[in-house]
Amino acid sequence: MATYAIGDLQGCFEPLERLLAHIAFDRTRDRLWFVGDLVNRGPDSLACLRFVHGLGERAVSVLGNHDIHLLCIAEGVERARPRDTLDAVLEAPDRAALLEWLRHRPLFHVEQGFALVHAGLAPEWTVAQAAGLAAEVEAQLRAPDYRDFLARLYGDEPARWSADLAGMQRWRAVVNAMTRLRMCRPDGSMALGFKGEPGEASAGLVAWFDMPGRASRDHAIVCGHWSALGVCLRPELLSLDSGCVWGRALTAVRLEDRALFQVECPPGAGPEG
Repeated sequence: MATYAIGDLQGCFEPLERLLAHIAFDRTRDRLWFVGDLVNRGPDSLACLRFVHGLGERAVSVLGNHDIHLLCIAEGVERARPRDTLDAVLEAPDRAALLEWLRHRPLFHVEQGFALVHAGLAPEWTVAQAAGLAAEVEAQLRAPDYRDFLARLYGDEPARWSADLAGMQRWRAVVNAMTRLRMCRPDGSMALGFKGEPGEASAGLVAWFDMPGRASRDHAIVCGHWSALGVCLRPELLSLDSGCVWGRALTAVRLEDRALFQVECPPGAGPEG
């Protein structure tokens, strides 16, 4: 039995099929961890959702920013964007079941020394604190009035985490860190507008995982989201977004021995978003 962590799919189902063949995935024994962003920008978001949903307990998938974007569009609280490729999901006969399943995905998952999250963590958070904060957000997403929560979720403020935050301010900060974060300012606040390579950052910005004193270093953080960074493997970090949707590669890492597996992806549609 093996557990494979897989980078951002973003609707790239055919590369996923080739990657699973490459690792000889056995769905009766092995498990898959997905870093989120199952959907959008690629051609087969519906197939990706149906496949991961069909794996049942053999898969763990955390929510990414594109997954949340799909939920917001489906509920009519956000408009589709020009490069979205979500129509097939929104028009599918099993739309309701797939979106219900997606809304109940975790924001954060911890197991055997690994912590799975789409983007990053605020430098102040221990893994235990992050798990508690994720549970708060998950409760809101699964509540009867989840639509009101989604309607108030978007926005870049507050940029800095504080334990004194409450309500939507608190939950928005948690979601932004876990689904959008790449760079922090020296004071720990989130520079959410940055999307480039680390070397392109203005003076003072630091990759979230390199922040001094980061409290989550006792776990190996498994994440994606940052395709311009590419694959970055360290003892305390497995960053796996290798830009499949932009024509580069789809990546898996076997957690038991950290073996790396990749397949090439067809040419993509544009820059990271």
